[in-house]
Amino acid sequence: MLHGYRKQFGQKGEDLASKFLQKQGYKIIDKNFRIRNGEIDIIAIDNSEAIPTLVFVEVKTRFSDFFGDPLESITYFKMRALQRTALIYQQKYPNLPSLLRLDAVAVILDHSEQVKDIRLIKNIS
Repeated sequence: MLHGYRKQFGQKGEDLASKFLQKQGYKIIDKNFRIRNGEIDIIAIDNSEAIPTLVFVEVKTRFSDFFGDPLESITYFKMRALQRTALIYQQKYPNLPSLLRLDAVAVILDHSEQVKDIRLIKNIS
């Protein structure tokens, strides 16, 4: 039961992050790309830079920052997995922009699941 709720909670955070990124000018092209030992929550193209950039976004959703910033949970090992998965995605879809970037979105919800805070950190690698 808890696993189902956590998955639904995470999905809500990803949906909110997608809308937020679109308002920032990102074009969402894929979600929840999975390989063995790796997953990327959101894949987008950022055309706001001089050169279009393929962006891989990790989303962290929490009810509060009482136990620290949500982005602190992105460990060294998670970063390595994100980097590996991003390179595989790029190989699978070679017609996408060749410039790559890893971003993160922290979503903090209140107890009625309304957005309390949402922020984008570019180039987390």
